[in-house]
Amino acid sequence: MARPYFTRALFDYLRDLAANNDRDWFQANKDRYEECLRQPALRFIADFGPQVRAVSPHLVCDPRPTGGSLFRIYRDVRFSRDKSPYKTHCALQFRHESGKDAHAPGLYLHLEPGNCGAAAGLWRPPTPALRLIREAVATRSDRWRKICDAPALKPMQQFGERLQRVPAGYPRDHPMAEELKRKDWGLWIPLAQKDVLAADALERIGAKYRDMKPMLKFLCETLGEPF
Repeated sequence: MARPYFTRALFDYLRDLAANNDRDWFQANKDRYEECLRQPALRFIADFGPQVRAVSPHLVCDPRPTGGSLFRIYRDVRFSRDKSPYKTHCALQFRHESGKDAHAPGLYLHLEPGNCGAAAGLWRPPTPALRLIREAVATRSDRWRKICDAPALKPMQQFGERLQRVPAGYPRDHPMAEELKRKDWGLWIPLAQKDVLAADALERIGAKYRDMKPMLKFLCETLGEPF
């Protein structure tokens, strides 16, 4: 029988890290970080490639310990009021080969006690990309609605923030007004902890991403990226 990638020890570790978010505790528990989070996540990434390529061969599944699909545990606190040094979740991203950072189209996996989820889309795109997407949604609204209304997507939620007003260049009463307010473009589906801990977690999570494939395809084509 296949061995699960993640165990309850991951969530126990993350709860303890949230309660002791400082360098001394982290260094004293570095072995737990390696055994419960980093090594299982890298093993998951190394085996997840076929699931990612089933969505698109242009998405990257990179198992390198540094600079790959696993996000760093260290928070960027330079511009944040919260100076806690460590993230209290495990995060993985399988982004488009054309992208160099988290703002590229792709897939995202979030593992956190009580808040696990799989997402696909584009988070906080730069202004030129945002304009292209809004124009595509405005002019190809039938296709966008068909994607969003697909039965397989009913359990899912759109993620991200919205503007208070319809962006400049579009009338207030535009039929896609609420969509055009979006700053982020994508879908999020919550994952049960049992799915994350299952021996067949690769297949369970991969199936969620395949359901979100039409939206990611729309975004990539809009940006002129191969899919």
